[in-house]
Amino acid sequence: MTMPFERSRSVAQTHAFLMELARDAEVPERVRQNAHFLLRHFPTKYDVLQAGRIEEQAKKIGIGTYGPVFCSSTEDW
Repeated sequence: MTMPFERSRSVAQTHAFLMELARDAEVPERVRQNAHFLLRHFPTKYDVLQAGRIEEQAKKIGIGTYGPVFCSSTEDW
């Protein structure tokens, strides 16, 4: 079972990897374009941490999903 901090870390690392691909001139142009296209709507590290904060607050007041998807801290990364 994936923990919220593991999922958060994975999404943030995937964003960083796509950024690296999009900027690497040694990577074929098609791959760079695909990475850039995917990044247009891919969550940033800030987005993931913000989602974690919202989920944690929702849980405190008794609303939200079945459980947290993301976490609001990079402490466990």
